[in-house]
Amino acid sequence: MVRPLMIPSTDLAAGIRHHALRMVSAANASHIGGVLSMADTLAVLYSGILKVFPDQPDHPDRDRFILSKGHCCAGVYAALALRGFFPLSELDSYGMDGSRLMTHISHKVPGVEFSTGSLGHGLPFALGKALAARRKGLPWRSFALLSDGELDEGSNWEAILLAPQHQLDNLVLIIDYNKIQSLGAVSEVIELEPLRAKLEAFRWAVREVDGHNHAELHAALSSLPFSKGQPSCLITHTTKGKGVDYMENQIAWHYRAPNADLLAKALAQLEQNPS
Repeated sequence: MVRPLMIPSTDLAAGIRHHALRMVSAANASHIGGVLSMADTLAVLYSGILKVFPDQPDHPDRDRFILSKGHCCAGVYAALALRGFFPLSELDSYGMDGSRLMTHISHKVPGVEFSTGSLGHGLPFALGKALAARRKGLPWRSFALLSDGELDEGSNWEAILLAPQHQLDNLVLIIDYNKIQSLGAVSEVIELEPLRAKLEAFRWAVREVDGHNHAELHAALSSLPFSKGQPSCLITHTTKGKGVDYMENQIAWHYRAPNADLLAKALAQLEQNPS
């Protein structure tokens, strides 16, 4: 079967940011800072790295993508709508009564594999999917996108310990390392460094990239697995609130929603600097 048409990642990233800002503002919701930090990663994934079938969301050959930081679902919903999984107009219902576009990601939405909200569940689930594919001799891959603060959860480290034991080189962990979590800087809450060395000590193949550089993201994600017989981890160094100057590196935008004036200011900045 022919893979779906690819969309340029820069165009997709701009669309994700634009729609997510509008969605969060209209719903008076939260977590836009974390959406903007991972927007470029999502754009590269959904512009051609992930094997997906928008007209057949449950196609058996699809790659499985799990957003473990489920509170940042506005970005994934926008990516899925832009790829044609459901109409763009449905994004207007985000966070509204009766909408399937809940403010934590829901498997009711076409293209979403797993509902997440409680942190620490996405990687163990993705590991189980990867193990199932391996045991069934199936070729698809399993991806999990985690926040950095989420690595405070012990369930993630259990999965990180288990995956190499089964040589799951069809499992990909992506860490959105924006250095800010819900209550403060990651370094002040629970220091993760030396993060790469820890993961390598757990027998993962690890690479680090600028999470806003599409060329670096594409080069890394196009070369999976990083090492045969080992699960792959991509650490993406990002900026919380990337693309909107008054949101960048500000913990307040883990919680706040832009009002009409601030939304207009944000959209104007994105228009001037779309990539």
